[in-house]
Amino acid sequence: MTTPLPKNPVRGSQTGIAIMAAFDLLGRKWNMRILWELNQTPLSFRGLQEKCDGMSPSVLNSRIKQLTEAKLIFTSQDGYQLTELGKSLMVTLDPLRVWSAEWEAQLAK
Repeated sequence: MTTPLPKNPVRGSQTGIAIMAAFDLLGRKWNMRILWELNQTPLSFRGLQEKCDGMSPSVLNSRIKQLTEAKLIFTSQDGYQLTELGKSLMVTLDPLRVWSAEWEAQLAK
């Protein structure tokens, strides 16, 4: 007997498995870069676009919408910034940053 899917699966996940939806969201081009830049400081649309190597306004709008719907960023008087959930994600990724530096060093040998 299979377990039925939840009535409200995580948005973007066909399986209802939250981690799969998170990997999908974070794996979309530019999403991690936007989160990385906003982890440093709030940025205006234009400032975020400059930090992201001048990505097109339409792509940036699309990514901002995705990350806002995912409750990872929001708009404030200071510009776009991480929500508490977004900040928590970035802290959670810190061990992965350490691991990736070690991985890079191993690959360079």
